Amino acid sequence: MTFLETIIGKANDMLYGYVLIIVLLAGGLYFTVRTGGVQFRLFGEQIRSVVEKPKDGEGVSSFKALMVSTASRVGTGNIIGVSTALCLGGFGAMFWMWVVAALGAATAMVESTLAQIYKRRGENGSFGGPAYYIEKGLGCKWLAVIFSVVLIVTYGFGFNMLASFNLQSTFSAYGFYNADVTPWIIGAVLAVLVGVCLFGGGKWILNATGMLVPVMGVAYILVALIVMALNITSLPSVFAEIFKNAFDFRAIFGGFSGSCVMYGIKRGLFSNEAGVGSAPNASAAADVSHPVKQGLVQTLSVFIDTIVICSATGFMCMSSGVEATAAVSGAAYVQQSLAATLGGFGPVFITVAMVLFAFTTLLGNLYYVDQCVFYIVGFEPPKWVQHCYHAVGALVVLLGAGLSADFLWNFSDMTMGVMTLINIPVIVILGKYAYRAIKNYTVQRKEGKDPTFRASDIDLPHDVDYWQ
Repeated sequence: MTFLETIIGKANDMLYGYVLIIVLLAGGLYFTVRTGGVQFRLFGEQIRSVVEKPKDGEGVSSFKALMVSTASRVGTGNIIGVSTALCLGGFGAMFWMWVVAALGAATAMVESTLAQIYKRRGENGSFGGPAYYIEKGLGCKWLAVIFSVVLIVTYGFGFNMLASFNLQSTFSAYGFYNADVTPWIIGAVLAVLVGVCLFGGGKWILNATGMLVPVMGVAYILVALIVMALNITSLPSVFAEIFKNAFDFRAIFGGFSGSCVMYGIKRGLFSNEAGVGSAPNASAAADVSHPVKQGLVQTLSVFIDTIVICSATGFMCMSSGVEATAAVSGAAYVQQSLAATLGGFGPVFITVAMVLFAFTTLLGNLYYVDQCVFYIVGFEPPKWVQHCYHAVGALVVLLGAGLSADFLWNFSDMTMGVMTLINIPVIVILGKYAYRAIKNYTVQRKEGKDPTFRASDIDLPHDVDYWQ
């Protein structure tokens, strides 16, 4: 395991030290310019689109598709990921998370719009994602299959093992925690709950978490605001430290693999997933009158994820006065930060939040896995086949609870990076159709219309199931 950790760690340093920095920032800038800064220019339209309902009242709404992608995004990345970035990369990592989100929002717009354009018609509504626009738009079935396999490895294994580990790590703040036993007990309980839901017997669990997670999300932001209000005198120095650390180029280039830039980009990408190619799988399911509407919704999701929730975690921790060091990296830093301001309530609140967030993250991730399995085999497998790989998914959750944090973060970062390196060049090539769709949408909005779309409006040369 040590040898494997070393290899993956070195691969990560290369990926995030050179390749992905250029791809993410250059790609985000490119899409921002080509779309005319759509993530800022059409912010009002993002709000309008998210509350729109299907015309027939029966399809998947934009809001529901947003909740599926947000369920996967919000959780370990927003809490544990931010904590890790601040402790290992410094406060300047927060600035680079904002940069990744601001530029990545345009990337999210393009990939989700393309997912809508190329979506397929199924028995239970529409479906699609990067695999489908890679196959149909580029004619590269082999690349679509590779992308699907990497997504399954990333979300079914890497991200789910990491979510399980991060959830159990929040219990280390309590006296009963035994490092040799407790992780496996919590992992086993979590695996059983996930298994129950996957095998169809946990509808009450899904309904309960579906209601509680939005409430917990609002409560989390409110608690963060309370902590910041109680520590308001420290906020000016926090802002000063963020920008000072973010532009300390001598320190950054002196040790780039552990710098605020690298950690900010890694944890920012892990949190908002813009350009990774995951959210388009949920975007394709939405029933909208124009592909751009769902692109706008996913753009808003990036802002919600990073600018709102990640910033809430960051400022809550940075303003608490608790020193950010490698020794308290992860759940411990967030829990100690809340405890310093709110006493014993703080650690308990974070544990409850992580239980809810991590659970929905696990299920959201497995939704993406299902979509890619369906794509690879070409049809929805029989229930017994689905139950077999769902059982594997539950065992992975158990396994992740007891593994090494460094290995899990590095493995997840590496596979997520490979997904990004496949997806972004593809959407650069196919992006012209998204730009035309955005222009078509804005023209109709200026004419006071509720935008509708046909493939012929953008001279789409490919046959698609919808928009004829």
